[in-house]
Amino acid sequence: MFKTLKRLAAVVIAGSIFTAPASAAGIAGAPAPFDSKTVNIAVVSFLGSGDWLQAFEAGVKKQADALGINLTVSQARNDNDTQRNLVEQAINLGVDGIIINNGRPEVLQDVAQKALDAGIKVVAYDVDLDNPQIPQIEQSDKDMAKLVLEQAVKDKGEAFVGGAVYVAGFAPLDRRYGVWKEFVEKHKLTEKAVWGVVNDTVPASVADQTKAILRANPDISVIFTPWDEFAKGVKLAIDELGLSQQVKIYGVDISTADIQLITEPDSAWVATAATNAAVVGEVSVRAVSLAIAGQFPGRSVLLQPTLITRDDLVNNNIGTIEELQQKFPAFQKSDAASAEWIPAAKQ
Repeated sequence: MFKTLKRLAAVVIAGSIFTAPASAAGIAGAPAPFDSKTVNIAVVSFLGSGDWLQAFEAGVKKQADALGINLTVSQARNDNDTQRNLVEQAINLGVDGIIINNGRPEVLQDVAQKALDAGIKVVAYDVDLDNPQIPQIEQSDKDMAKLVLEQAVKDKGEAFVGGAVYVAGFAPLDRRYGVWKEFVEKHKLTEKAVWGVVNDTVPASVADQTKAILRANPDISVIFTPWDEFAKGVKLAIDELGLSQQVKIYGVDISTADIQLITEPDSAWVATAATNAAVVGEVSVRAVSLAIAGQFPGRSVLLQPTLITRDDLVNNNIGTIEELQQKFPAFQKSDAASAEWIPAAKQ
């Protein structure tokens, strides 16, 4: 994806590390150290693939380029030990800031504190490290789940029979699934099954699980998928079983690939709620930059989500994220973690 990136020699086998060269040091009018030196930031992601991650990293790179930051981007490929090791490597490199993207809190809390003790600023996205010194970049997971589940109730009415794809232990999935459970009680829904897996082949694995679930529970009419990789797998299963008229998908997150799946003829995926992954990446870089400059962005940095239905996409002839940004201005950018001295990322 990044043609100018080069692979480092010291790479954990299960993960990958890339670096992007910084521009000339110093931003006129910026606070120290951005006024006089090149700042070094590491981004450590738990996941290793997927459209969301690609868009997130693209946003990270755009904002880092605008700030002249020397950037290191790495992926742990769903391995806890690898993610810890990648954070350790960033600490040993003496970076100025670390962005931790996803992961398990119990695996990362102590190593994140180690970074803080070394004078390195840390921000976290979609993993609650329960540390007042670490800003939490949040895309309002509860609001996203609420938006899409309200649409499900609007479409299907009260007391429908449904299921959810969910894996415990991941902060965003836990928060989104929590809203599903609230809706089950409030709207007298029937939760027939909960299934899911997080691995390197999520859509294929979830598809296999979903086919078994739907064969065993033919009365399921709604499936809540709190991650778009889950939705891809569910849609694959529904398509293979020929159930797109009977079972509908209500998801979270969106990408160009997702839009193409949602807008297919007779697609079972009828609604999703999302923030722009690229914008999340931009905000993450701005937040850690503010922390490095001594301008703490706050304990919580919140991005508001948007509800996007299949009808919205089809009726507005939207086929890509770029077209979605043009026709849904709220999806294009966020002012979160901004400052006058931080240049805007080039779109």
